[in-house]
Amino acid sequence: MTRAPQKRRLETRAALLREAEGLILENGFSALRVEDVVERAGVAKGTLFSHFKDKDGLLAVLIGARVMALMDEMEAQPSPEDVEDLCDLLSPLLCFIAQDRVVFDILLRYSGSTSAVIDETVTQSFHRQINQLSAWISVLQNTGQIRQDAAPELLAEGIQAFLNHVLALWFCVDHENGETPSSALLPLLQTWLAAPA
Repeated sequence: MTRAPQKRRLETRAALLREAEGLILENGFSALRVEDVVERAGVAKGTLFSHFKDKDGLLAVLIGARVMALMDEMEAQPSPEDVEDLCDLLSPLLCFIAQDRVVFDILLRYSGSTSAVIDETVTQSFHRQINQLSAWISVLQNTGQIRQDAAPELLAEGIQAFLNHVLALWFCVDHENGETPSSALLPLLQTWLAAPA
């Protein structure tokens, strides 16, 4: 009995994603090569391109899935009690993106923020970030921990801009004295969210 074409197609896509993920775990995002993925999956290169526009499209699916998993973890955490807690909650996401320039580049390109290519999962992850940040900001505003003169959504958009700023600089400079993306982000958030004097 032959399998339905749709089931076979889904199985092939899952194999491509699984093998790409394995290669990334071994060598990192930057080292991923289409040739290695199709060889491990036992399919032709054209098969990969029938599932994904190109290597970056494959990476966008994998990176988007990881960001969504990180968002699940962030949303399951209790609300932050102060700006330092907020920064700590963002730390796993920052560390994931900061591990490889390719991750940052793919997220920016596929978010639609650069008017390039839009990936539904990546775009959704950016919206989820804004929604979660807005919810946390509301809690902090209600406790008087941060400024109350701006809407939570506006403050969340600013935080997302600071995240991108910190990550862009992260790939341009040497890191000394145990600096992390979170430690670079914290003073920006403290200033951005500080209550007016």
